[in-house]
Amino acid sequence: MSAVAVQSRRVLEDACRQAGLPAVGAQPIRIAGNAIWRLPGGIVARIGRPDGLEIAERELAVARWLTDNGVCTVRPVIIGRPVLAEGQPVTFWDELPPHRPGTAADVARLLKQMHRLTPLPSLSLPPLAPLAKPMRRITNAGILTTDDRRWLQDRASQLAADFAGLPAGLPPCALHGDAWDGNIAVTGDGTAYLLDLENTCYGPPEWDLVSTAVKHLTTATVTAAAYEDFCSTYGMDVTSWSGYSVLAGTRELRMVTFALQIAGEHPHARAEAQHRVDCLRGRNGPRPWTWTAVP
Repeated sequence: MSAVAVQSRRVLEDACRQAGLPAVGAQPIRIAGNAIWRLPGGIVARIGRPDGLEIAERELAVARWLTDNGVCTVRPVIIGRPVLAEGQPVTFWDELPPHRPGTAADVARLLKQMHRLTPLPSLSLPPLAPLAKPMRRITNAGILTTDDRRWLQDRASQLAADFAGLPAGLPPCALHGDAWDGNIAVTGDGTAYLLDLENTCYGPPEWDLVSTAVKHLTTATVTAAAYEDFCSTYGMDVTSWSGYSVLAGTRELRMVTFALQIAGEHPHARAEAQHRVDCLRGRNGPRPWTWTAVP
């Protein structure tokens, strides 16, 4: 077990003691930005980063709000505040039955439901700030050369300026913030659930649509037919909006810098992180690019 996984298990065991839940037999589902563990009894524990208490609290509130409004999402096991264990917030959720990732149409269907809702003032959704994480990740990325770091910083600054001047589009609403097929789970009875609510915020709905468009045009992991289903289900093709290039460029940068962050914790991801940087810098030809998933 890696040092990161050992630390994660220690946090998990502390949180389970506080919550009165069993940790014996817990199995890791994913050890990455947020560690996710499967506990006995059909419970999933999600461990946030040390600075993520506010985010974890919002996840719980958003899950309750969506459920109350008929949008299928994961359900908290313990209602209230996250458990703090060694300075990290831990939340507990009902484990879903066996499921598969969603289709592009599933993504569109759930987004359409969510975007139609009026968010409660008590949710305190932050405004969309899509360049905050990339800028921080670029600064902290240990594998970058000086030249690559400077180029990425300049790219982030230009995108931030362009984002501030986005053209008018659809009315602002509550956003999932990281809407893609991996954050949708479809169970055997066909019910699609919205997962991973940590990026929920308020802003232009086009941001939630761009991720699927980028997967179609940038990485070719969504086929033309699937993308057509996505657009017809939601009722809009975001690539026809004049602000698309800004949001698409921002999404690409987030995907690159996420790999850089993971590479700092998992050395085997370094080659993929550098590959993505090279693609963005034009060293690997035009889009679409072949990117491999990082943990």
